[in-house]
Amino acid sequence: MSWILGLPIIIPFFTAVIAFLTKERPSGAWWSVLGSLLTLIAAAALMVVVLQEGVVAAQMGDWPAPFGITLVADLLSAVMVVITGITGLAVAVYALADIDEAKERLGYHALFQVLIAGVCGAFLTGDLFNLYVWFEVMLISSFGLLVLGGSRAQIDGGIKYVALNLVSTIIFLTGVGLLYGVTGTLNMADLALAVDQSDQKGLLTVIAVMFMFAFGVKAALFPLFFWLPAAYHTPAFSVSAVFAGLLTKVGVYALIRMFTLVFDHDIGFTHTILLWVACFTMVVGVLGAAAQQDFRKILSFHIVSQIGYMILGLALYTPLAIVGAVFYLVHHIVVKANLFLVAGVAQRLCGDTDLRKIGGLYKSAPLLAVLFLIPAFSLAGFPPLSGFWAKYILVKASLDIDAWFIAFIALAVGLLTIYSMTKIWGEAFWKPHPEGVEPELRAIPRAALIAYLVPIAGLATLTIIIGFFPEPFVQFAERAAAQLLDPSDYIAAVLGGGT
Repeated sequence: MSWILGLPIIIPFFTAVIAFLTKERPSGAWWSVLGSLLTLIAAAALMVVVLQEGVVAAQMGDWPAPFGITLVADLLSAVMVVITGITGLAVAVYALADIDEAKERLGYHALFQVLIAGVCGAFLTGDLFNLYVWFEVMLISSFGLLVLGGSRAQIDGGIKYVALNLVSTIIFLTGVGLLYGVTGTLNMADLALAVDQSDQKGLLTVIAVMFMFAFGVKAALFPLFFWLPAAYHTPAFSVSAVFAGLLTKVGVYALIRMFTLVFDHDIGFTHTILLWVACFTMVVGVLGAAAQQDFRKILSFHIVSQIGYMILGLALYTPLAIVGAVFYLVHHIVVKANLFLVAGVAQRLCGDTDLRKIGGLYKSAPLLAVLFLIPAFSLAGFPPLSGFWAKYILVKASLDIDAWFIAFIALAVGLLTIYSMTKIWGEAFWKPHPEGVEPELRAIPRAALIAYLVPIAGLATLTIIIGFFPEPFVQFAERAAAQLLDPSDYIAAVLGGGT
């Protein structure tokens, strides 16, 4: 089990070393593609094992839990690693055309693979301190990718990104220290038992709020989100896509994991805070998007808005709501990464991402227009695409507990999302180019065009599959939600069946 759990982390690190050693050669990019493919295969193998055997865990160096380093995968962890592998492979192929030689020589591919390893490590760790370690691996590599190229906008966005994330780290470590002082352990499975047995519930609630703040920064929740739209529109489109798909989702995953497994002792207080935070995140994010005129800035604000839906599922804390959170998490990674990839091709064709300066893409590049409509309609919640089912589950979960106002907010934010996607369609695709230019896909070299369109088409196909055949994905989300709400199998896998 240690190998099957470790491979999604080991392979990207090994690939990063090779990519760094070959950064001066054209083969460096292809090593990144090969490593991403192997990571996806390893993730798929892990998923098969989890589906067959249930929760699996391994202790590094044979140190018994809770004293050693634990890697553990339940259905949520496994699917997050798989979707990380899919996104990583798509972006690695896209980067063949998107990343120029200067960025390759600066180590783009090595940094990218380190980021993928950090994301997989965060999803698979069973220990809070090691979650901090993986957060730092992600922070270092993502900052390197963010400022790669050194433009003024990149440096400005990078400083805001790092400054707030360092504040988050300080709060996180403070919470870790206090939690260890109260419980004597940092192993998540052991914490689940220790928190239930502790008589210091008030202090534990304070610590829970600290973790809520720390993970809220990582997830870009209201009011801690401003670093995201300030940073995500500045780097290469490959970087924006992997950031949009994965980085904030690690924060969401950490919130879901901790507030179902560990901090479930004061749901009336903690989850009420999460409920209001989710609503404000949805509303502020979608209003910010509606006010923007730049392709990537609109998409960046919509990341914030959509994160609110995922936290809404956690905050409602019913079985159906947790199903919706898991389903939304997987759907959004695919859709949002794909929209940033489409934005990159639009910029390559038109020379800009400012909607007032571009246009004519529907007439000159109809294939790209179709590939935009699929994830855009899905994000907005058009049936029968994946976003419709995700929103439907969350709205139904709200109505089932008579949370009518919450359901109204979710639906209203969906309507405003349609407005933003329609604005992009009308300005970038439908209206003629303001300078009379007719951008065409065939203007891009054939090899680069293939590298652009294959991952976009692949992710769009996945969106269609989830939307048109939702039943197996919903059933999977139900099983994952059941494991989250009843963590006995998780605890037994880590600590042993006799615990």
